[in-house]
Amino acid sequence: MRHLRRTKDSLLTMTSVVALAVASVAIAAPARADEAAAKKWIDSEFQPSTLSKDDQMKEMQWFIKAAAPFKGMEINVVSETLTVHEYESRTLAKAFEEITGIKVKHDIIQEGDVVEKIQTQMQSGKNVYDGWINDSDFIGTHFRYGQAVDLTEWMKGEAKDVTDPMLDVDDFIGKSFTTAPNGHLYQLPDQQFANLYWFRYDWFTNPEYKAKFKAKYGYDLGVPVNWSAYEDIADFFTNDVKEINGVKVYGHMDYGKKDPSLGWRFTDAWLSMAGNGDKGLPNGLPVDEWGIRMEGCRPVGSSVERGGDVNGPAAVYSIVKYLDWMKKYAPPQAQGMTFSESGPVPSQGNIAQQIFWYTAFTADMVKPGIAVMNADGTPKWRMAPSPHGSYWKDGMKLGYQDVGSATLLKSTPVDRRKAAWLYLQFIVSKTTSLKKSQVGLTFIRESDIWDKSFTERAPKLGGLIEFYRSPARVQWTPTGNNVPDYPKLAQLWWQNIGDASSGAKTPQAAMDALAAAQDSVMERLEKSGVQGACGPKLNKKETAEYWYKKAEKDGTIAPQRKLANEKPKGETIDYDTLIKSWPASPPKRAEAK
Repeated sequence: MRHLRRTKDSLLTMTSVVALAVASVAIAAPARADEAAAKKWIDSEFQPSTLSKDDQMKEMQWFIKAAAPFKGMEINVVSETLTVHEYESRTLAKAFEEITGIKVKHDIIQEGDVVEKIQTQMQSGKNVYDGWINDSDFIGTHFRYGQAVDLTEWMKGEAKDVTDPMLDVDDFIGKSFTTAPNGHLYQLPDQQFANLYWFRYDWFTNPEYKAKFKAKYGYDLGVPVNWSAYEDIADFFTNDVKEINGVKVYGHMDYGKKDPSLGWRFTDAWLSMAGNGDKGLPNGLPVDEWGIRMEGCRPVGSSVERGGDVNGPAAVYSIVKYLDWMKKYAPPQAQGMTFSESGPVPSQGNIAQQIFWYTAFTADMVKPGIAVMNADGTPKWRMAPSPHGSYWKDGMKLGYQDVGSATLLKSTPVDRRKAAWLYLQFIVSKTTSLKKSQVGLTFIRESDIWDKSFTERAPKLGGLIEFYRSPARVQWTPTGNNVPDYPKLAQLWWQNIGDASSGAKTPQAAMDALAAAQDSVMERLEKSGVQGACGPKLNKKETAEYWYKKAEKDGTIAPQRKLANEKPKGETIDYDTLIKSWPASPPKRAEAK
């Protein structure tokens, strides 16, 4: 990401010495103090790094110079409550102030509050925060409303003087997630973590359990490739193994309380895991994993009757399986739990596997002394790519990746926006990013993932490093461009699917209601015209058969007809065989033209 070439020695040329000699002490002293602060942070905190200390200093010298016009300013930045952002707020903000002279108040608040506050600024035009670390799930929203700064234009235009010349955007593994249909970057990835499959490696490699499973199901106990195998494994541990060391065990864990967090359970790509939508990465086209069809850059509907797939057979199947597994194979209290309440349960030691598990929990899952850790500091568990449902086809996305991204709004005054841009670049700079990744166990750069420090730590992180180095990673992506207004549409999910979870509606009725609600919001956006030429323009209603035939004719997939058999034979793969099949060296980058 960084390409500044000057060496530290070049700063001590005769020209530099003369320049310093004629400068006033009042001007020269702060510059020396800034470099002294940079050296202190480089030596004490910003290690390990993918850069040498000399190269780190070069980057910091650029920040010192670029920040000079904003020295003494205090800016406000906000992000959601995650370990990596707490590190930014507690440590990197302080470092930035000492090095640049710009004070940062970096607030850490709940994700829902971040959404509410960014909506407030977008709707009112009043500057609430100068910089945002806002989920890339908003990419379709930001692109269409025109209130987020187009970073491609910003970096080469108005902000050229405050854009780090060492900023290597192509090194960011989430770049495609924050790029709009016009090919421009609207957000700069700051952290990301995936939603993967978690399982008890020690139980899965137990010879007794392996033999019993093979005898019953006719295939090996291993990482499930499809949902059929996941279901068989869940049944096996719940009803055949039953107890381990006198403790009741369960083959599955989930949560089901009708609560806003239930929405993430589904918008975070659960439907795509089942096989909803079309092929395409980072998101299906023309139909994405939210079931929203897009033609050109315009969303045209989410219900099957408008060519969408949110209430089609694949989507309904995903809800049926979710409810069935929780009822049969999860602890009884799971049904009444929220996301935050259910998160710690696998660490207690009585869960065999979890199909929907965020890698952001890794740091908490490797704490010494907990039930799922060995005495030598290695985990008893592993994470692996998620299994797919029976409607899934090769070429579809397979899971969700959360990507918190640096975002600027046009309603922020330009001077404050520039100062915030400096801070946001600082916290993703090559100087700081590897250490930040080490602290938060989230990644933004290809070069960080392959650093030797992570190779050394990999055995204690349960497959996290191996996954991020694997080719499978590209199938895990955030919400994409088909979603025209993330805040308005996302809230519909927990309200409607919550009716299925509570038993108030059947899965089909709940998804029908969700489809109608999404189309209603998009219809209002269409009538308002507020999103311009890329805003929604709904298709007229047709029969499901019309859309099935159109997909077949066009060579696309969604919406799919209902399968005669939604539970094919289970398929698994040995975890260690899977890991060995992945590359052991970083991919070669294309030469810049």
